[in-house]
Amino acid sequence: MSDQCVFCDIVHGTSPASWVYQDDTVVAFMDIQPITQGHMLVVPREHAVLMTDINETSAMRTFRVARKLAAIARHTLGASGINILVMDGEAAYQDVPHFHVHVIPRYPKDGFGLTFPHTYEHPPARAQLDAIAAALKNAATPATA
Repeated sequence: MSDQCVFCDIVHGTSPASWVYQDDTVVAFMDIQPITQGHMLVVPREHAVLMTDINETSAMRTFRVARKLAAIARHTLGASGINILVMDGEAAYQDVPHFHVHVIPRYPKDGFGLTFPHTYEHPPARAQLDAIAAALKNAATPATA
């Protein structure tokens, strides 16, 4: 990922964008390399690289706007489905170091797909799922002192 943030440049008006939505917290504009017709990016005005770096209010506002734009894309563009996608970190293919949500309208035979690893066909045993769930649950549960 680059040190320069093109999304901050767009938010500050120093780089061009095809605007879809703007409010005090969030902006949305067309992706310049769209996966499908109507592919939009919803971006908080506040700079944060990862989803965990953004404050909860801005994060929730970003998802609310993405949900609204998804419904608009269905109605206006005739999309028959929508992918709401976050690439959070380099391993997840995030290429712009600014948290954002992709709203990708889907159409029959649009050519976009997801590939799953070979392990997808061989799910883990229930005991392994239970162990992972317990570790996550313990980490998410506030400590009682």
